[in-house]
Amino acid sequence: MKRKIVLDYILDAFDDEEFIKMDGHDNAVIGVDLQSMRLIYSVTAIIKNLRNEMTEPEAVEFFEFNIAGSYVGEKTPILCEDYF
Repeated sequence: MKRKIVLDYILDAFDDEEFIKMDGHDNAVIGVDLQSMRLIYSVTAIIKNLRNEMTEPEAVEFFEFNIAGSYVGEKTPILCEDYF
């Protein structure tokens, strides 16, 4: 049986809400902003996911140029820098 991730709990709790999700990073969701109803993603987890396909420097560069600056509307996910 597949283990539930945070995203699954959020989708169950807010089943009438539409969220914008990042492809391939469902396991990087760490929460939801209740004011804007936007998903919150862990930057550390996204980079870890990218490292499955590339080196760490490549993953960081890919993240910085292709994900961090992306805007896809008012429901654009929030990125949480949780490296600290």
